[in-house]
Amino acid sequence: MNRTEQIQETARDLLEREKVNCVIGYEPGSRGHARPAFIYKAEDVERLTWDETCTHNLVRYLLKREDEYLAIVVKPCDARAINVMLAENKLFREHIYIMGVKCEGVKVHGNLQDRCQRCTQRTPVIYDKLIDGEPATISYDTPVGEIAYKQIESLSPKEKMEFWLEQFDQCIRCYACRQACPICSCPTCLYERDDSHWVGIGIGVSEKRAFHLGRAFHLAGRCVGCNECQRVCPVDLPISMLNQKIHQEMQNLFNYTPGLSQTISPLTTVLSPEEVLP
Repeated sequence: MNRTEQIQETARDLLEREKVNCVIGYEPGSRGHARPAFIYKAEDVERLTWDETCTHNLVRYLLKREDEYLAIVVKPCDARAINVMLAENKLFREHIYIMGVKCEGVKVHGNLQDRCQRCTQRTPVIYDKLIDGEPATISYDTPVGEIAYKQIESLSPKEKMEFWLEQFDQCIRCYACRQACPICSCPTCLYERDDSHWVGIGIGVSEKRAFHLGRAFHLAGRCVGCNECQRVCPVDLPISMLNQKIHQEMQNLFNYTPGLSQTISPLTTVLSPEEVLP
């Protein structure tokens, strides 16, 4: 039984036994690659699929659905996002059935993504059902993004600033990066408030710099490197390089990788019951 058949069989069983209200997975899209699918009836599970184009991090769709019982298909990087959200009490574990898929990497426009070439995990760290299958034969080259990252790291501080300001200047403040990220989930985003004391909703370079750098620091010790932010950017900003840099600093300082277990980031403040914010 291939992975698509395993996902369909599991989804059908869960829906027929009314263990979940909805199964969140992938279905063939109209543009040659998979797209998110929401299955509410057992007779519709044939829509579900699994292939190398299943790139979306579906964990984002678990937010604000706390009253439902959901099943979800996740890759290893997606599963780590679930651990981060569970540690931050943003999800109820008993409300989620996790179908973890062994993954050799996913592609966009026929090319294996940089994040997949850097990834060392092929099995999700958390699951209720492991979807296994014959591993695909994929050759791994030096990621293009890794080459670019090293080139930027070799620049002087002044040259780095010039590079990033040029990148931020192209941003159109569409917030696609924020919307695609499962971890960037504040009820009210600081950078979209017109009364903010720190940064407004303007589109000047200074505002855009504050948005991207502020968001990157907010994700420090929490970003799982799924790179959905960069994939959905309409102007192709190398956003993931900011997250990659901070991730490397987190590993150097704390030897910490987000999402390997349900633990709070070392940079997150946790109040004990007797403590209150001033």
